[in-house]
Amino acid sequence: MNVKTTSLRLPEAMAAELAAVARADGVTISEAVREAIEKHIAQRRTDPTFKKRLTRNLEEDRQVLEALAE
Repeated sequence: MNVKTTSLRLPEAMAAELAAVARADGVTISEAVREAIEKHIAQRRTDPTFKKRLTRNLEEDRQVLEALAE
């Protein structure tokens, strides 16, 4: 698996809660964060409003790229 290292700034209280949850679940903090991100992305993929915004963004990006290519 290729990985990308990402820094994440969290309020101290949230970082402490994340560490406690990861410890209770028997996983690393990185794994707990990956699982949360996976769930978030899966939810977004089924959200019709998000899909509309994504489609709009794709169209805007396409227009900009086409203009740059001229």
